[in-house]
Amino acid sequence: MPTATTALRAAIHRALTTDSGLVAALGGARVYDEPPRDAAFPYVTLGEARISDVSADDGPTQEHQLTLHAWSRQGGHKEAHVITGALLQALDDAALSPAGHRLVNLRFAIADIRREADGRTYHASVRFRAVTEPAN
Repeated sequence: MPTATTALRAAIHRALTTDSGLVAALGGARVYDEPPRDAAFPYVTLGEARISDVSADDGPTQEHQLTLHAWSRQGGHKEAHVITGALLQALDDAALSPAGHRLVNLRFAIADIRREADGRTYHASVRFRAVTEPAN
């Protein structure tokens, strides 16, 4: 059985690559764990994860803080905001099914959108909080 984090990341990747709003904003299903060297902009990467044990008496429960990164060049700040909005629509309170685990909830936490040092790339960091339990 995959770990809760691995299963959750796979479920998020599936949800994002099949979400019509996000796919339209990206111009294709450009969602990567590790982007190809020549990845076309815009695209989204699955980023950092922080996992905490928040178990109670009734069994093991994990809290996941997951960061997604959106990268934009052509549409600048506006495009980064549109992609961020599409990520929120696709994932906030989504009913995902991570293999071997039950998703208790998935909620948007915070987003940060800024221009990178190169002056032409916009980077949105979008963080979600999820809680998982083992499937029974």
